[in-house]
Amino acid sequence: MTHWYEGPLAAFDTETTGVDVEEDRIVSAALVVQDSAGGRMRTTRWLVNPGVPVPVGATEIHGLTDDHLQRNGRWPAPVVEEIARALAEQSAAGRPLVVMNAPFDLTLLDRELRRHRASSLGGYLEGASLCVLDPRVLDKHLDRYRKGRRTLTDLCELYGVVLDGAHDAAADAAASLELVRAVGRRFATRLERLTPAELHTRQAVWHAAQARGLQAWFARSGTPETVDPAWPLRPELRAAA
Repeated sequence: MTHWYEGPLAAFDTETTGVDVEEDRIVSAALVVQDSAGGRMRTTRWLVNPGVPVPVGATEIHGLTDDHLQRNGRWPAPVVEEIARALAEQSAAGRPLVVMNAPFDLTLLDRELRRHRASSLGGYLEGASLCVLDPRVLDKHLDRYRKGRRTLTDLCELYGVVLDGAHDAAADAAASLELVRAVGRRFATRLERLTPAELHTRQAVWHAAQARGLQAWFARSGTPETVDPAWPLRPELRAAA
């Protein structure tokens, strides 16, 4: 019997102009598909001219400059539609989608679709739902008392996954995919009887609990930051009347 973490998976990642999912923009994205553990990875890459300046701080992280994006990037509208259709194809094929810190990448994509296509990620899925596996949520639930950071780099080091070229969308997506496989193997006795769809549902509950815990910690430390419990996609903000 092949367990889900040894079977077909896809992974999605973006690089952006910043960390505000409501206002920042996608500058690059990648979708990596693998039919079985150890199999060949098929990678689709997108480079985007976001139409807004890329802050120096963002460029320092992913290396994509305004000049490079203006010369080589495509206009956002067709790109975000291609990405949404590609994710919809994975959903239609029943292939789980690995997204590290899913509420960031998927919400930002949804907002780009609303901005440039007057649509939404849900609109492109045509009533179907993505089955998302988020290595950050999984690790935090399965090894909740471990101290230390849980960035992609940290988790790859912990689980022995090679991350070659961090903050490149394709490299991060490929590493996230292998990371989910590694988490599945390490916690096989707790995960192997669950289907990806069941895990998707449980991750929404786990993430909400994790968000409440972090929010309580912020309150105790006097930090004004707000933690959104929604997963894997944050609801659209409604403008005040």
